Amino acid sequence: MFLRRLITAIVFLPGAALAQDDGDVSPYKEMKTLARAIELVRQDYVDEDKTGYEDLAYNALRGMLAELDPHSDFMDPKDFTSMQEDTKSEFGGLGVVVGMKNDRLTIVAPMEGTPGFRAGLLPGDVILEIDGQSAEKMTLRDAVDKLRGPPGTEVKIAVAREKESGPMKFNMEREVIKVPSVLGARILDTGTGPRIGYVRVTQFSEPTGKEFARALADLEKQDMDALVLDLRFNPGGLLTAAVDVAGEFMPSGSLVAYTEGRSAAAERRYLAPGKGHKARSYPVAVLINGSSASGAEIVAGALKDTGRALLVGETTFGKGSVQSVISLPDGSAVRLTTAKYFTPGKQPIHEKGVSPHIRATMSADDEARLLALRRQDALPEGTKKEEVGEFEDMPLQRAVDALRGVLLHAREGTGKVPSKEG
Repeated sequence: MFLRRLITAIVFLPGAALAQDDGDVSPYKEMKTLARAIELVRQDYVDEDKTGYEDLAYNALRGMLAELDPHSDFMDPKDFTSMQEDTKSEFGGLGVVVGMKNDRLTIVAPMEGTPGFRAGLLPGDVILEIDGQSAEKMTLRDAVDKLRGPPGTEVKIAVAREKESGPMKFNMEREVIKVPSVLGARILDTGTGPRIGYVRVTQFSEPTGKEFARALADLEKQDMDALVLDLRFNPGGLLTAAVDVAGEFMPSGSLVAYTEGRSAAAERRYLAPGKGHKARSYPVAVLINGSSASGAEIVAGALKDTGRALLVGETTFGKGSVQSVISLPDGSAVRLTTAKYFTPGKQPIHEKGVSPHIRATMSADDEARLLALRRQDALPEGTKKEEVGEFEDMPLQRAVDALRGVLLHAREGTGKVPSKEG
């Protein structure tokens, strides 16, 4: 009876439809094989306490979803209930975004001002252990669950870092993650010539759109001629906030991004805000790197494809997929990748990333120094600061040089941001 309910649950997922082709699309033949395998385990496996029908079926579902991609997974009723509670309440964490890279749990970016950022975790760190448990076979979902927990509790992780001979260990205390998302707004000290503004968006949260608009307004009052928007180490966040940020530079109703999947329900279009919104027209350069992900890639891709900004730096991370949570009859659920994001120019983001117009790289050592400098900026007045050492932010310098060139062309009558890659 349980297997029959399982078959029904898989075949008739809410909102799902069976694909049609010339062959037999019925899953019942394969389900017979699965049922036979489960019965063999029930009959002959040495440890009887591991052979309950529910345990075996749930493990089969976990394996099936995990094989699809790192972002699809199965949640038993307890996990599903926990996930729903997490979305309704505050939770504690380290403030690090984790992804799968080369089949290894990797830190995409630590959010500024969080325990992980203050402790010195860096993008590209490979997680080896969480609280003493090996992360080698840990799923992305399991890792996130283990990193999160009640505020004030401790978590220990070990990471592998390039150029380090052995594992690096960190002890951190979880906090409720609430950090400013728009930082560093100022006019750059570039000597004589045009006044070039700078603003950094660290992530996309609910207030990001309004904070970003206020920062731009303040810079405009200082007679800003052009802007550098820094999205390096930005791991993403709320899609609506990313659309708001891109929309500051795009005409009302312009296409920012869209999704495509196998079903019509997976297709959506995301447009720049309307209601009399007037796009800002000064030249923009966007800084990106391999830790710019998700929402940061949507902003960069939209401004690139519409010719609205020059992209400077490195190709982005390549996280551009949509996960839908679909409940099953027994209170469990599947998290399934149902669509992928595309830029206005029909370019896929997922596993491709967004490439820059102007490639400008930083060494791992210089990236570490840049993040150390940002950690210092967040320290209270009077706090002893670590020695960072001299380094050159080459991508920022290349962006400033490019904007100077654009402004020069504008004065000569072209008035257009070049979109040719080079």
